[in-house]
Amino acid sequence: MNIVDRRLNPRGKALENRQRFLRRAKGVVQQAVKQSLQSRNIRDVLDGGEVSIPLDGMEEPSLRRGSGGTHDRVLPGNKTFIEGDVLPRSGGGGSGKPDKAGEGTGEDAFRFVLTREEFLNVFLDDLELPDLAKRRLTETEHESPVRAGYSVSGSPANIAVNRTTRLAMMRRMALRRPNPEAIARLEAEIAACEEDGLRLVLEDKVKALEAKVRRIPYIDPVDVRYRRYENEPKPVAQAVMFCLMDVSSSMTEHMKDLAKRFYMLLYIFLSQRYRHVDLVFIRHTDRAEEVDEETFFHSPATGGTLVSSALEAMRSVIAKRYSPEDWNIYAAQASDGDNSYSDEAATERLLTEAILPVSQYFAYLEVGDADRGSSSQSALWKLYDKLRTEGAPLSIRRVGHRGEIFPVFRELFQRGQGRERVAS
Repeated sequence: MNIVDRRLNPRGKALENRQRFLRRAKGVVQQAVKQSLQSRNIRDVLDGGEVSIPLDGMEEPSLRRGSGGTHDRVLPGNKTFIEGDVLPRSGGGGSGKPDKAGEGTGEDAFRFVLTREEFLNVFLDDLELPDLAKRRLTETEHESPVRAGYSVSGSPANIAVNRTTRLAMMRRMALRRPNPEAIARLEAEIAACEEDGLRLVLEDKVKALEAKVRRIPYIDPVDVRYRRYENEPKPVAQAVMFCLMDVSSSMTEHMKDLAKRFYMLLYIFLSQRYRHVDLVFIRHTDRAEEVDEETFFHSPATGGTLVSSALEAMRSVIAKRYSPEDWNIYAAQASDGDNSYSDEAATERLLTEAILPVSQYFAYLEVGDADRGSSSQSALWKLYDKLRTEGAPLSIRRVGHRGEIFPVFRELFQRGQGRERVAS
């Protein structure tokens, strides 16, 4: 049987070479993507694009003759060199003086265009939700094929050779199909027989056995069996991410921009990596409310600051919709660190009694002005740092520039992050 594959080739030329290149230069491409993200708008992350890769990272391993050891060579002389001369090194890309152009040749960085899927795969390669536990499972992500016995029809690739051979043997034994050894013995007797009458009888027996062999095939279509598969729902853990953003009057436009960039990145990460993760958006001033995605990112509302209002809103939503017995609960909070002095006790009580005990992971991002020093610590920073050192599943980071968003995000959600015990 001849099989002709008439499927069209993929649109991208040399697809296998492209995939091989991405595997071989994975580390270099990841570094190039990180550098590209620092100057890229977060909304453009989904569009892929060009990345610059230094050529020194593209070298392939090769075998060369070593310079050590003892070598006997016979070199002919010429008009320039005689016995005892030292050959000069070959010139390369020399560096010129500041006021003079350099000599030699060089090569620019290699530019490689990544598709949307390739760009996201590289960026999200080692990110995950920490400590995603298997709680009570009610959702299904996809159906996985599992063995479900045998069938009399199916694809040739699924033929069960052992079962087919066994059934064919049972059928041949039940129908008493002659085996080749029996026919061979009769033919040997015919060759040794000298009596014509007996020879004719033996020849008739051989013909009858051969006719029976032709009527009873070695393998019949009724013997063939195929491995049967059924799609079985594969359970996955349910998870919910709470996004808590401070939009009080103490948050400048620069701080709000940093917080929104962080949440946009979080949204891209969760939507691309996980199918069944609920997102709950909570904005707060001195009052907190659950809002939709559009309001969360674009509403201009502002006011005072009570961090406990956001934690209370989160606690209320958990009680109504997300039982800790059934859901993996995560939270990501962005704030400038300011809080009312009278609210600090309520904030700590809600965190220690209601939020952190039911959370798998809590990430706190403190946004600040670019010129603010890292030595100053806000009231919220001190509180979260204390809870973290006590063993709470909590991580804290600071950002002051747009370029710090991506590295900090990767630190917070890098695979194996889990609990932190060392201060940042």
